[in-house]
Amino acid sequence: MKTVVIATSDTIVGKAQPLSADELACACGVEVQWIAQLVSVGIVEATGAQPEDWRFHSEDLRRAREARQLERDFDASLDAVALILDLSQEVRQLRAQLQRTNRYPV
Repeated sequence: MKTVVIATSDTIVGKAQPLSADELACACGVEVQWIAQLVSVGIVEATGAQPEDWRFHSEDLRRAREARQLERDFDASLDAVALILDLSQEVRQLRAQLQRTNRYPV
Protein backbone atom coordinates (compact mmCIF):
# COMPACT_ATOMS: atom_id res chain seq x y z
CA MET A 1 0.00 0.00 0.00
CA LYS A 2 1.36 3.41 -1.01
CA THR A 3 1.52 6.28 1.43
CA VAL A 4 0.52 9.63 0.03
CA VAL A 5 1.65 12.79 1.77
CA ILE A 6 -0.03 16.05 0.91
CA ALA A 7 1.71 19.20 2.07
CA THR A 8 0.13 22.61 1.86
CA SER A 9 1.62 25.97 2.48
CA ASP A 10 -0.49 29.04 3.05
CA THR A 11 0.95 32.50 3.30
CA ILE A 12 -1.29 35.18 4.69
CA VAL A 13 -0.49 38.75 3.79
CA GLY A 14 -2.11 41.55 5.72
CA LYS A 15 -2.23 45.22 4.80
CA ALA A 16 -0.20 46.03 7.89
CA GLN A 17 2.51 43.46 7.10
CA PRO A 18 3.19 43.15 3.37
CA LEU A 19 5.81 40.72 2.11
CA SER A 20 9.38 41.67 1.28
CA ALA A 21 10.92 40.48 -1.98
CA ASP A 22 12.72 37.71 -0.06
CA GLU A 23 9.48 36.57 1.58
CA LEU A 24 7.60 36.62 -1.72
CA ALA A 25 10.37 34.61 -3.36
CA CYS A 26 10.28 32.08 -0.53
CA ALA A 27 6.48 31.78 -0.75
CA CYS A 28 6.81 31.03 -4.47
CA GLY A 29 9.84 28.75 -4.16
CA VAL A 30 11.99 30.95 -6.39
CA GLU A 31 14.98 33.27 -6.22
CA VAL A 32 14.63 37.02 -5.62
CA GLN A 33 15.93 37.68 -9.14
CA TRP A 34 12.76 36.02 -10.49
CA ILE A 35 10.65 38.43 -8.41
CA ALA A 36 12.61 41.32 -9.93
CA GLN A 37 11.73 39.97 -13.37
CA LEU A 38 8.03 39.87 -12.39
CA VAL A 39 8.26 43.51 -11.38
CA SER A 40 10.02 44.47 -14.61
CA VAL A 41 7.32 42.91 -16.83
CA GLY A 42 4.48 44.24 -14.67
CA ILE A 43 3.13 40.98 -13.27
CA VAL A 44 3.45 42.28 -9.70
CA GLU A 45 3.66 45.83 -8.39
CA ALA A 46 6.29 46.60 -5.82
CA THR A 47 5.98 49.48 -3.43
CA GLY A 48 9.31 50.95 -2.39
CA ALA A 49 12.12 52.67 -4.24
CA GLN A 50 14.82 49.99 -4.11
CA PRO A 51 14.52 46.19 -4.38
CA GLU A 52 15.52 45.82 -0.73
CA ASP A 53 12.63 48.16 0.20
CA TRP A 54 10.04 46.49 -2.04
CA ARG A 55 6.82 45.34 -0.40
CA PHE A 56 4.13 43.12 -1.90
CA HIS A 57 0.51 42.48 -1.01
CA SER A 58 -1.83 39.49 -1.26
CA GLU A 59 -2.76 40.19 -4.90
CA ASP A 60 0.94 40.19 -5.79
CA LEU A 61 1.39 36.84 -4.05
CA ARG A 62 -1.56 35.35 -5.95
CA ARG A 63 -0.29 36.65 -9.29
CA ALA A 64 3.29 35.52 -8.59
CA ARG A 65 2.13 32.00 -7.76
CA GLU A 66 -0.06 31.89 -10.87
CA ALA A 67 2.87 33.19 -12.93
CA ARG A 68 5.14 30.48 -11.56
CA GLN A 69 2.60 27.79 -12.36
CA LEU A 70 2.05 29.05 -15.93
CA GLU A 71 5.77 29.35 -16.49
CA ARG A 72 6.39 25.84 -15.17
CA ASP A 73 3.38 24.05 -16.71
CA PHE A 74 3.51 25.63 -20.16
CA ASP A 75 7.15 26.72 -20.38
CA ALA A 76 5.81 30.22 -21.03
CA SER A 77 7.98 33.31 -21.08
CA LEU A 78 7.22 35.96 -18.47
CA ASP A 79 5.96 38.31 -21.19
CA ALA A 80 3.45 35.63 -22.25
CA VAL A 81 2.56 34.96 -18.61
CA ALA A 82 1.87 38.67 -18.05
CA LEU A 83 -0.48 38.69 -21.04
CA ILE A 84 -2.25 35.51 -19.91
CA LEU A 85 -2.76 36.86 -16.39
CA ASP A 86 -4.07 40.21 -17.64
CA LEU A 87 -6.49 38.56 -20.07
CA SER A 88 -7.69 36.11 -17.41
CA GLN A 89 -8.36 38.98 -15.03
CA GLU A 90 -10.28 40.83 -17.74
CA VAL A 91 -12.41 37.76 -18.47
CA ARG A 92 -13.23 37.39 -14.75
CA GLN A 93 -14.21 41.06 -14.55
CA LEU A 94 -16.40 40.83 -17.65
CA ARG A 95 -18.13 37.68 -16.38
CA ALA A 96 -18.80 39.37 -13.05
CA GLN A 97 -20.25 42.36 -14.86
CA LEU A 98 -22.48 40.11 -16.96
CA GLN A 99 -23.65 38.24 -13.86
CA ARG A 100 -24.61 41.53 -12.23
CA THR A 101 -26.80 42.33 -15.24
CA ASN A 102 -28.25 38.77 -15.28
CA ARG A 103 -26.91 38.08 -18.76
CA TYR A 104 -24.49 35.35 -17.86
CA PRO A 105 -25.48 32.13 -16.07
CA VAL A 106 -23.60 31.23 -12.93
